[in-house]
Amino acid sequence: MYKALTIAGSDTSGGAGIQADLKTFQERGVYGMTALTTIVTMDPYNGWAHLVFPISTDVLAPQLDTVLHGVGVDAMKTGMLGSVEIIELVAQTIDREKVGNVVIDPVMVCKGNDEVLHPETAVSLRDVLVPRATIVTPNLFEAAQLSGREPLRTVDDMKEAAAVIKKLGAGYVLIKGGGKLQHEKAVDVLYDGETFELLESDRIETTNTHGAGCTYSAAITAELAKGRSVREAVLTAKAFITEAIRYSFPLNQYVGPTRHSAYREHVLNQE
Repeated sequence: MYKALTIAGSDTSGGAGIQADLKTFQERGVYGMTALTTIVTMDPYNGWAHLVFPISTDVLAPQLDTVLHGVGVDAMKTGMLGSVEIIELVAQTIDREKVGNVVIDPVMVCKGNDEVLHPETAVSLRDVLVPRATIVTPNLFEAAQLSGREPLRTVDDMKEAAAVIKKLGAGYVLIKGGGKLQHEKAVDVLYDGETFELLESDRIETTNTHGAGCTYSAAITAELAKGRSVREAVLTAKAFITEAIRYSFPLNQYVGPTRHSAYREHVLNQE
């Protein structure tokens, strides 16, 4: 059985974070394990405002030991990490346990917010974790933060940012433009240091995209755990998240998650 670890926050509403990661691992045939960094709740009495409750490194460290030293993994990913101390602990653990397939999803905000939760964590993500990444998977906002650029609006902007981020030490860079880019398609850019590859899919007009970034990076992690190349993993994950968004749904009046079973139900079952 292939095994994968997610080091991320808990989304109490179930659409993002470790919940999205575990659902994705299961759908992709990988055994998932977790190390919890934060708990995120949503206030139904105050417009679904997000509250973030960090987990201390004293509680995170034994979780990491349980999985990485006690069991072992074929791949791992990070999500919301929350503090410089947590980022440094994760980096130290990656080095000590010699983790081979490392997907860094540089989560900087909760969905619905447009400011970095803690600016110092963005710097630490850039300087400490990105150099340890097999692949780093920022969205447009995160890619702008990591590359020190103005907001990314075009494919050329994405390519320029990817080149800067690659120089930080990541093996591959995947900038997720999706439907937010000024482009006729939902487009992402994959860069290996030599070639920019545009990954295009149909634009799907929906606001039900909660957890899309987590799901995308988790699908990449699962495929790497199974021994796929980075490019193969990304292409499979792109198809997986496209269907998950296509069949996304409203959870309540505030949020709508992707449907993690959609690829299996509407693609694999039709083959």
